[in-house]
Amino acid sequence: MSDIPTNDSPQGLIDQVRAAMADRTPLRITGGGTKNFYGEATSGRPLDVREWTGIVSHEPTELVITVRAGTPLAEVQAALAQKGQHLPFDPPRLGTGSTIGGVVASGLAGPARATVGGVRDFVLGAQFVDGQGHWLTFGGQVMKNVAGYDISRALAGSMGTLGVITHLSLKVLPVAPAEATLVFRLGQHEALEQLHRWGGQPLPLNASCWVRDETAPDAPELLFVRLRGAVAAVEAAGERMLREVAGGQRMDNTQAAADWDACRDHALPFFRPAAPDLCLWRLSVPQTAPVLELPYPQLVEWQGAQRWLWAPASAATAVRAAAAAVQGHATLFRPGADGAPGVRRFDTESPALQAITRRLREAFDPQGLFNPGRMG
Repeated sequence: MSDIPTNDSPQGLIDQVRAAMADRTPLRITGGGTKNFYGEATSGRPLDVREWTGIVSHEPTELVITVRAGTPLAEVQAALAQKGQHLPFDPPRLGTGSTIGGVVASGLAGPARATVGGVRDFVLGAQFVDGQGHWLTFGGQVMKNVAGYDISRALAGSMGTLGVITHLSLKVLPVAPAEATLVFRLGQHEALEQLHRWGGQPLPLNASCWVRDETAPDAPELLFVRLRGAVAAVEAAGERMLREVAGGQRMDNTQAAADWDACRDHALPFFRPAAPDLCLWRLSVPQTAPVLELPYPQLVEWQGAQRWLWAPASAATAVRAAAAAVQGHATLFRPGADGAPGVRRFDTESPALQAITRRLREAFDPQGLFNPGRMG
């Protein structure tokens, strides 16, 4: 039986969905608006969830928090920090109004994603209003096996196309007792090779970021590596890694924390476009993929599995071909000033994934009320 509250009814949201269903009016689910740029443009009557806020329960000893979907991400993180806990997948704050429902609906994770898991790995349960005005409950507050689709986790990355999320139960973890950030001057090829070597060793590797620092006089190529874990493990690993790669340094933790936050929130200098017509592309590739031969500025995260680059919309074919050549795919994450007309935001799904997506939408939103076209 689910532990998500069933007497905390969002009747106002349910009424709006039923009214839209009756007159067949599409709904555009809105929260803090921090990710409006992400995905295809959508239209419809606004359905605002920002009033549906509050932490319903937090059980620190059980490592679970249950919140209403409109609750600001900052509020959730502050409550967890008071108990020495956090959301391990590092959800990015792409603006001050980011909500926990938007975190799950977008499915975006920060620098630690490659080692701790993504958003869906921490969703234990959810409640949402479907396209027929039903208020549904899936999952609960414990990890367990399920038969059929795990719908609560399917909401992660669904961009609001399956329903209006009302409640979420999320697994949380204690903040690690120790952390260290190391920085090395390495080209991208050398950095990827070194990350692959370290990845095969018992090291408390938590996050990585390779970038060319265009703000420095000689534009050095830098690899940042974050270690997290037990004090002894972090200290031993740091000393070992600094011995293995000449010229490495350990950063001050306060400065490093600010830099990692800036990387997570796209506030680093790299994330400022050099020209208004450039688009920010997000490439998801295997960690072992080589350096991509593309003539555009890049930033590499997730031990090589996520690569950001700035390129014009006209380079869409070349960018997607380069990703596909290494069994990956490319997303037009943030369009340029002209909106990149005619360029689809997401790569084409495989036929099998298209079939699953279609069946889910037919089951939960048969009229196509929610965020029509957002996923392309």
